[in-house]
Amino acid sequence: MLIKGIDIKVIKGDITDLKIEAIVNAANNELVMGGGVAGAIKRKGGQAIEDEAMKLGPIEIGKSVITSAGKLPAQYVIHSAVMGLDFKTDEIKIRSAANSALALAEAKGIRSIAFCALGCGTGGFDYAASAKIMSQEVFRLMRENKNSKIKEIVFVLRDDEARNIFEKTVFSYIGYISKKLEEGPFITVDIIIDLVEEQKTAIPKVVIIERSNPPFGWALPGGFLDYGESLEDTAVREAKEETSLDIFDFKQFHTYSKYGRDPRFHTVTTVFTAKSKGVPYAASDAQNIKIIGEKDLEHISFAFDHKEILREYFGMRGLKSSV
Repeated sequence: MLIKGIDIKVIKGDITDLKIEAIVNAANNELVMGGGVAGAIKRKGGQAIEDEAMKLGPIEIGKSVITSAGKLPAQYVIHSAVMGLDFKTDEIKIRSAANSALALAEAKGIRSIAFCALGCGTGGFDYAASAKIMSQEVFRLMRENKNSKIKEIVFVLRDDEARNIFEKTVFSYIGYISKKLEEGPFITVDIIIDLVEEQKTAIPKVVIIERSNPPFGWALPGGFLDYGESLEDTAVREAKEETSLDIFDFKQFHTYSKYGRDPRFHTVTTVFTAKSKGVPYAASDAQNIKIIGEKDLEHISFAFDHKEILREYFGMRGLKSSV
């Protein structure tokens, strides 16, 4: 797949056999090359790779350093820390590691780079989720580095099952967002569905959903504006797709546009408040659903800036009720 001058490939093979400028080692932050991909790189490339890496460590989880590739056919190894020595990883660590690997390759003028499935070996992370996170970081590279030096990105998987997951996820995801979201910043809508009247209570209660795609966490129902839709159309559609609720009497609350509020790319969201009809349950685009009040905010891990948005909303409701 060729997008914005970058050739993206997904192959089955051994990353240590690739004749490419740089391969990415899914490293621990101490840069000890024991098992998994790191161990394979050291066995085939030589002890010198680990010796060189250790002189540059330890590093923060999510950061990357570059060394020579010893006896490997590649020229460089980029060591990207996806975990500590506890061998635990997560979305944030994988995202940061992929991002820093690409940034380091860009800074070094590297034109071709190969990744394994970051976090999926020793870390035990889900292949499809890793593929989406890494695809998002590749798309970020395309969006934010219009004159990128990187011209080839290869995802290398050891077996057919993993390769098929990555092939389907990477190509469909990058192809989709490249076509759907050609220009940015990207426009999104989020909805605060207030169930005060529905539940006949004086205490504000709102609906949140657990996201089924990275960034993971709890969030307000919402999503991207489709071409030809109004913001209001998107609010109605996303509320139905994620909560099964039909919303009405909705009003614009605020717009949030600060760069960095979304870890994937620059988004501008308009938040609506709304009433609803029906019983909320997690629909096709959500893993789970909750009804929460203000006191629940501190105990929930939210995606994006949705905790701050809800804190502002509950604060406004409190002011109105005290007048």
